[in-house]
Amino acid sequence: MLKMNVLMKILAFALLTAFAQAAAQAGTLDQVQKRGYLMCGSSPGVPGFGLPDDKGVWTGFDVDFCRAVAAAIFNDPTKVKFIPLSAKDRFTALQSGEVDVLARNTTWTISRETGQGFLFVGVTYYDGQGFLVRKKLNLSSALELSGASICVQQGTTTELNLADFFHGNNMKYEPVNFANADEAVKAYDGGRCDAYTTDASGLYVERQKLANPDDSVVLPEIISKELLGPAVRQGDDPWFNLVKWVNFAMVDAEELGVTSKNVDEKAKSERPEIRRLLGFEGNFGEGLGLGADWAYRIIKHVGNYGEVFDRNLGEGSPLKIKRGINALWTKGGLQYAPPIR
Repeated sequence: MLKMNVLMKILAFALLTAFAQAAAQAGTLDQVQKRGYLMCGSSPGVPGFGLPDDKGVWTGFDVDFCRAVAAAIFNDPTKVKFIPLSAKDRFTALQSGEVDVLARNTTWTISRETGQGFLFVGVTYYDGQGFLVRKKLNLSSALELSGASICVQQGTTTELNLADFFHGNNMKYEPVNFANADEAVKAYDGGRCDAYTTDASGLYVERQKLANPDDSVVLPEIISKELLGPAVRQGDDPWFNLVKWVNFAMVDAEELGVTSKNVDEKAKSERPEIRRLLGFEGNFGEGLGLGADWAYRIIKHVGNYGEVFDRNLGEGSPLKIKRGINALWTKGGLQYAPPIR
C-alpha cells in the first residue's frame, strides 16, 4: 500500500507538471487575446527604433514590429502597450512575463538563447558596433583610441565587444559605464569621455542629441556583428511561430511588391505567391492561431518591411540611414524570408 501511495503521488506530480507545461505552451496568444492587447518591451527612447513623443505616442522601427503583431492578432495595430525597459531590465521583464515580446534593438547571441531561455524570431536589422569621437581629436581609426576613455552602456553586448576589441588589439582604455544610453550620451557631450560606443545605427541617432552634432564623427571601423531582432520566451512554440512569421510576412510582402497603399489592388492578383500571402489560397493563418487574412492585416495597417524601414530609419526619416545589408537579397542585401506555402 505504501508503494502504491508513493506511485500515486509521483503520478499526480507528473500530471500536474505536464498540465502546467501544456498551459504555459498554449498560454501567450490566449493571454494576449483575453487581455485585449499585446505587451511589448521597448526601448526607453532611441529615435528611429522606439521613442514616445510628448503626447505619449510611440514611433520607431521596433515599435512598428509590435504594431504588426497586434494587427495580425486583432486587426488593430493600436492594441499594444509599450513598456520601456532599460538594457539591464529587459530580459527579466521577458522572463517574468511582464512583456509578451521584446522588440528593443537587442542582439541575438548564443548565451541569450541557451542561458537565458529566449528565442529570437529573426534578424530585423543587421548592425555592428562603432565609435563616435570629436573631430578635434583628429582620429581616423578606432585603432588610434588606445588610452582613451569610452562612454558605454552597461549590461549590453556593446560593453563586452568593447573589452574584446581593446584586448584583441593590445590597447588600453578606461570604460565609463552608464545604466542607459541617454546618460552615456550626455556624459560624452559633457566631455567626460573621449568616445562613445554603441551600434552604428545608434551612433547616428545619438549624434543628433549632441549640442553640436557636426563636431563629432563616426569612425569607419565596425568591430562586431550585431544581429538585432525581437525575442520571446522559450517553451511556447505556437507564440514563437506567430511572431516569427509576422517578420517573414513583412519581408515577403516587400519582395512581392505588396505595400500598405496597393494591398487592396494586389488582392485581385492571380499570382499564387501573392494570393497565399493575402490569404486567398490556403489557410496558413490557421497554424498560427490566426485568420486567413493575418498577413493582409499586417500589410494594410503597418506596411511591408521596406515601408517600415524607410519611414523610421531610411529616406523618409531624419536619420537617412541607407538600407545597405538590410536590403532584400534581390538587391544585394541579407533580408530574406521563407515562402508562405
